Amino acid sequence: MDLSIKLIVFLPLLAALVAGLGGRVIGKLPSKLVTTGALFISCALSWPIFIGYLTGANAATVVPVLDFINSGAMSVDWALRVDTLTAVMLVVVTTVSSLVHLYSWGYMEEDPSQPRFFAYLSLFTFAMLMLVTADSLVQMFFGWEGVGLASYLLIGFWYHKPSANAAAIKAFVVNRVGDFGFSLGIFGAFLVFGTVSIPAILDAAPDAVGTTIGFAGTRVDTLTLICLLLFVGAMGKSAQLGLHTWLPDAMEGPTPVSALIHAATMVTAGVFMVCRLSPLFEAAPGALTVVTYVGAATAIFAATVGTVQNDIKRVIAYSTCSQLGYMFFAAGVGAYGAAMFHLFTHAFFKALLFLGAGAVIHAMHHEQDMRFYGNLRKKIPITFWTMIAGTLAITGVGIVGVFGFAGFYSKDAILESAFAAGTTAGGVAFFLGVVAALLTSFYSWRLIFMTFFGKARWAGSEHIQHAVHDVHEDESEMAADHDSADDHPVATVEGTAGYKPHEAPWTMLVPLIVLTIGAIFAGFAFYYPFFGTEEGAEFWAGSLVHNAELVEAAHHVPMWVKLTPGAVMLIGLAIAWNNYIRNPDLPRRFVAMFSGLHTFLMHKWYFDELYDAIFVKPAMAIGRFFWKRGDEQTIDRFGPHGTATVVGWGNRLTTRLQSGYVTSYALVMLLGLIAAASWAFWWASH
Repeated sequence: MDLSIKLIVFLPLLAALVAGLGGRVIGKLPSKLVTTGALFISCALSWPIFIGYLTGANAATVVPVLDFINSGAMSVDWALRVDTLTAVMLVVVTTVSSLVHLYSWGYMEEDPSQPRFFAYLSLFTFAMLMLVTADSLVQMFFGWEGVGLASYLLIGFWYHKPSANAAAIKAFVVNRVGDFGFSLGIFGAFLVFGTVSIPAILDAAPDAVGTTIGFAGTRVDTLTLICLLLFVGAMGKSAQLGLHTWLPDAMEGPTPVSALIHAATMVTAGVFMVCRLSPLFEAAPGALTVVTYVGAATAIFAATVGTVQNDIKRVIAYSTCSQLGYMFFAAGVGAYGAAMFHLFTHAFFKALLFLGAGAVIHAMHHEQDMRFYGNLRKKIPITFWTMIAGTLAITGVGIVGVFGFAGFYSKDAILESAFAAGTTAGGVAFFLGVVAALLTSFYSWRLIFMTFFGKARWAGSEHIQHAVHDVHEDESEMAADHDSADDHPVATVEGTAGYKPHEAPWTMLVPLIVLTIGAIFAGFAFYYPFFGTEEGAEFWAGSLVHNAELVEAAHHVPMWVKLTPGAVMLIGLAIAWNNYIRNPDLPRRFVAMFSGLHTFLMHKWYFDELYDAIFVKPAMAIGRFFWKRGDEQTIDRFGPHGTATVVGWGNRLTTRLQSGYVTSYALVMLLGLIAAASWAFWWASH
């Protein structure tokens, strides 16, 4: 198994180097073959390892790679830790990444920089694999920063677009804030435990319970401080409330990037980290309470904002943010298995929804505004049905005790765990989670109805008008050879007769179909290993904290708790159907009646404006002050510019003295002699 693990991790790196450094030499097709082939090999090797842990055939193992750091008391060996938790993440990362690579063959077909794109994808995958196989916090931080770098490159891949550059910088800067907290947490762990080895820290955590440490001039609980600092890093990477602002803007990257980074892998790194360090967090109940409240607040915040978004990718982006909130408050109440279960199922249906949205955008000539969609279900039927499956999964459609889609099992497990926790934080999380589930159902079905049902609204789209114009020009050249007007439809700004939405190529449809299978069956197939009382204990095998009492209580909550998520899902579906199918004029009337609320949600609770006022503008003012007053008026004025001015003055003075007249030189000589004689007489008299 050691060789398989090394191949899983390092094949994507090798492929990234080949495509990135040799892409111009070998060309587009070989670059795509190398990177996609490497990912499918990694995926093929990951599933047997996961199944081995599922059946109990595999045990936790550590694969040494090399000695990394030996400096004083710090010793960091580069090693790949593989246990059940790692195996779950290996399957998630390699499966989604390999399908995204294949999907990108069709989506990026016309892009001239395909080798660079596929190299970035593979580099990201390698960094994520390094993160999930980390045996130490330093190694985890290496992968943590690696995915940050790769996300910056991928979000800003279309660097000719100012909006893409701005989004990439925003993602990078916001994540630096979270990563600073994460690095402080690592420093604190090393200071307290004398090691950065994850197993050693977890073993020593109980001994540090009740101790205090100095921080910011006061004494605070040691483990609470370390866990909160580590959680700040998780908040940045997983876009939790406060450090979430980068995630929606990251949709400026190509759609495959959205599916890979912001649906299934990078944004789940924070959840994985909390679950990996779950024994440490269990020893700091105060930190877990904070995790619960932040996760619940994020779930409801993102769900409310998602209800008013018109960009199809931004709707799904805020949905991702909301679902991550579910995962965190599950971890906060101690249901780490439920958090990882939702992470697992979410990978399938959220990647499906993002890639399905990409297929819609591809069909609509890169138009992303849902207000210019409509009536697409018969034009792109395969995309339609796959997105229906993804929507059924994310909204949690199912019948208790019979069958349900993926989200039905995992999201309900989280809500039941929050209720069963019996704490104030758990009760708040349950209530907000139920409300978020209603809103999730509403905006998810709103997306489906606006995109695939109703009247075609393509005429208002500039993207479609340009496509129609191109079709008209191409076909008008052949008009003289045809007798029927149907053979060369006339394109006008008011109509869309010349444009026909088309289904995506097979390279895009195959990943959609595979992900659809996961969205339908992943919850049903893996419910008991992830969230069973005894089965869960055997499956996780100590790779995270499995609270058997909480899981048992979650299985025996009152029936109304089990039925509530399904009931609110139906309410959200009914509201969306009533507003966008039965009476499409209602949304406009609602906006007119509650314009203040709509504006508040459209501005995303004014977080961007608040940060702009608190951080951006003052930073710009300070920078401008040091630039104008400090650099230009002080340093430059008395430094290089001042020196140049003095030299200029001296030059003008000496120029006047060098007149070229003999009388002037004689006068200067006479004055010099007088001065020398005067000095000599003065010196002799003293």
